[in-house]
Amino acid sequence: ASSATVDLNDATADQLDTLPGVGPVTAEKIIDWRSAHNGFTSVNQLQQVPGIGPARYAELAPLVTVS
Repeated sequence: ASSATVDLNDATADQLDTLPGVGPVTAEKIIDWRSAHNGFTSVNQLQQVPGIGPARYAELAPLVTVS
């Protein structure tokens, strides 16, 4: 696993797919949410993406960033 963080506003579906617990479907949901809300302003907003619950968010939060 890479130590670099993935930027929620710039990441491609393939990049999001490398995160633990994120597959192609969840990657698309993240991108759809990003498009609908003009991007993420904080990592906390990842919790608003369908399919990302508290446990998955806790796992992902340290691995992602928002530019």
